[in-house]
Amino acid sequence: MEPTFASYHIRKWYAQLDETLANETGKPADGAPVKKFVVACAVHNPYAGRFSEDLSELIDGSDKLGEEFGRRLVAFTGGEAIQSYGKGCLVGVDGEYEHGNALLTTAFANPIREAIGGGKAWVPSTGKRGGPGSTIDIPLAHKDALYVRSHYDTITATFADAPEPDEILVIMAAATRGRLHARLGGLKPEDVKGEDGLY
Repeated sequence: MEPTFASYHIRKWYAQLDETLANETGKPADGAPVKKFVVACAVHNPYAGRFSEDLSELIDGSDKLGEEFGRRLVAFTGGEAIQSYGKGCLVGVDGEYEHGNALLTTAFANPIREAIGGGKAWVPSTGKRGGPGSTIDIPLAHKDALYVRSHYDTITATFADAPEPDEILVIMAAATRGRLHARLGGLKPEDVKGEDGLY
């Protein structure tokens, strides 16, 4: 299929915003509302319907895809600081879950880290196979330290017309803060230090 972006045939881009001003019991936000952003695209899967040991058609060029995700995420957030992130994939039913994972490697994630001002911690990830209208829960965690409990969170996304059987939905999520009224203790964002994102 003819490429529409770098080496990929992208059919469509998506963006979603959730802004929460009060928690589930109606208690107003303890500070700023939490904003959660999702950016995604429907990519043609060149391996749909067949097995291949070599997934380089998806992996090669995923750094360029990551750069575009980073650009779009920063534009969508309007420059607001990102504190947590996560990624995922929805693979059309003619593909393998592994095909989606091939697009979510470090080569894809590092340009996003750079675009949002760094990220020492690994990016939590999820994925599955499904069809148009499938929902997916994307995990979020603090971008610089996994042990910041207040930032363990989730955003649910759905895409009415994707993925088609021969597509992969590549998804990136981010949030401007942790959960409203998080009160389970643990490391605070302002205390994050170290180079490995673990403490």
